Amino acid sequence: MSLRIYTKTGDKGETSLLGGTRVTKDHLRIEAYGTVDELNSFTGLLASAIEKNPVRKTLIVIQDRLMVIGSLLAADPAKPGMKLPQLSEDNIKYLESVIDLLEKKLFPLKSFILPGGNISVSFCHIARSVCRRAERIVVKLSTESNVNPDIIKYLNRLSDFYFVLARKLAKDTGAPEIIWKPVR
Repeated sequence: MSLRIYTKTGDKGETSLLGGTRVTKDHLRIEAYGTVDELNSFTGLLASAIEKNPVRKTLIVIQDRLMVIGSLLAADPAKPGMKLPQLSEDNIKYLESVIDLLEKKLFPLKSFILPGGNISVSFCHIARSVCRRAERIVVKLSTESNVNPDIIKYLNRLSDFYFVLARKLAKDTGAPEIIWKPVR
């Protein structure tokens, strides 16, 4: 027997957290893990756009970590003890090591750059901006509810990763980095 994709339990604007607690679909916790899900989708799009690049494997690892973050955010903090995958400091250190490796191959920036250059670079910048939004929402959620602080750290590093990856992909593909020169 297969499960139906539609359950009709959300037809009145409510959904369930892991643990069964019903909340409205505009609840900040739903907004947080929904934005992480959106980020995961953009990360998959980026991975598809650079399928022959070795960093694609890193993006798959990131997608796995985003699923972990989504499950942690979807869990009802009032019902501890659920067996969920965890995020750790090692996951953050892994991202930092990848960022350091990519940055070694780039010249230092002295100005802001405009997002874009080609499709894969643009996907990186979209993922970066969605990641920053996810981070802001999770920070806000953490002022109201219990949130693993490693989630905030991870999202902060992840947005840096997308930025550095955008620069590295631009370099590798010969896409221009357009320096922002404000009109005065």
